[in-house]
Amino acid sequence: MNKWGVIFLTILIAAGVSVASFKIMERSFHAVAFRDTTGKISLVTGGSRDADSGAAVYPNLTHAAAIASSQVVHIKVTMSEQASASGIAVPRYYGPRRQTAPVMASGSGVVLSQDGYIITNNHVVEDASRMQVVLTDKRNYTAKLIGRDPNTDLALIKINAQGLNPVKLGNSDQVEIGQWVLAIGYPFSLNTTVTAGIVSAKERSIGIIGHHEDEQQNSDRGASAIEAYIQTDAAINPGNSGGALVNTKGELIGINAAIASQTGGYEGYGFAIPVNLVRKIVDDLRRYGTVKRGYLGVVFPSPVTEEQALAERGISPGSINGVYITGVRPGSAAAVAGLKEGDIIQQIDGHALNSSVELSERIARHHPDDRVTLAYSRKGKSTTTAAILKGEAAATRNTATEEAGLNDIYHKLGARFAPLDGQQKQRYQIGSGMLVTAIAPGGFFEQIGIQPGAIVVNVNGIQVNDPVQLAKALTAAASGTIRIACIAPDGSRIMFNLSLGT
Repeated sequence: MNKWGVIFLTILIAAGVSVASFKIMERSFHAVAFRDTTGKISLVTGGSRDADSGAAVYPNLTHAAAIASSQVVHIKVTMSEQASASGIAVPRYYGPRRQTAPVMASGSGVVLSQDGYIITNNHVVEDASRMQVVLTDKRNYTAKLIGRDPNTDLALIKINAQGLNPVKLGNSDQVEIGQWVLAIGYPFSLNTTVTAGIVSAKERSIGIIGHHEDEQQNSDRGASAIEAYIQTDAAINPGNSGGALVNTKGELIGINAAIASQTGGYEGYGFAIPVNLVRKIVDDLRRYGTVKRGYLGVVFPSPVTEEQALAERGISPGSINGVYITGVRPGSAAAVAGLKEGDIIQQIDGHALNSSVELSERIARHHPDDRVTLAYSRKGKSTTTAAILKGEAAATRNTATEEAGLNDIYHKLGARFAPLDGQQKQRYQIGSGMLVTAIAPGGFFEQIGIQPGAIVVNVNGIQVNDPVQLAKALTAAASGTIRIACIAPDGSRIMFNLSLGT
């Protein structure tokens, strides 16, 4: 063989070896090591692994998406002139508000029954003069409002239709952090859109509805806001409000309600109202057109400021296993049941409590006159009691009586107050406080220089979130001396020491 023949043969052999090596590498490119039950380390090849091999497998979400997509509808809203002029932003998001005044808005809804009942968010429809529902098959219906509950941000509407495909309700108590979920809705008025993610937290309170630090706190409607969101990283955007959060079986586990965002668009954090709370609210709205809610009548620190509130009482947050009670309403269900300030509620109806948010949400599932069993700890001793929840009228009456008996305190201070909203709390990074709305000439507040617009954060280390809490803190002041922590209108922090006299 001549010189050129040898060179050619060498090239062929090298090429063959290279191709063979590449094929071998290609076949084992996805190889990963894992430890089996015997502790032996093995090598697994291929792009995916099953449960038997000890490796994770991404779930197939196509079935859940196919089931639930047809059960989510597009809601087109014509805003009233008053709402349009006010600059309302729909859907709601948690972050800086856009200065827009839309005449038209849209959101999503979930079909609950074959005869046209649909659940959505209150903030999607609360200022609507007209509502149009578009199904996935493009059929269009005019909807009527059945009822709405601003305190949970839920609303029930109905269209005149039959044979619809209702969603199957899941169980939000069984939702686990890390499980896969789908968010379905009509973001930016696009057609049905499905996004996937995991549950990243539960029982999340973000202060977007209102004042949630006190389960008994009254709003303008005489009830208190409830936030116990399921948090997910499935992409949720404006227009998803009122849409479905479903599990891998296609079961509804939450109603998408809000996003945490600095821009108004998706930034990784979405929030859904748990379906077990939705179930109760829908049932009430369908039966009565309003929500009939039971009240326990306890006060507790907000999740944001819980550590600080406990520290001010000389209590280590790590020592609290449950919900620490900072106050009990006179005449309330809790008071009748024997609960006192300083008690730690550990269970409700046998369910262990991890946060005050969880307690609020579970109480909100009940009606007036419902009986709940509470396990609590007092000075290290555990005991159990039963409480018969009271209705809104009784709760409001007790509060009004207490306020009337303490009016002289307000006259001495020379000031009037209002609760803070979620935006004010976010701006000043506080979880409690009362806004000073007016100053009376010659009163204490005028004498020491507190101005309208200031925020009273706490009194003698006790957080205040409503007039009753403020009055109670003032009357409890030892020797007639009070220490008031304030935030001035310019954001500076100030401490005042006052004497109310004997």
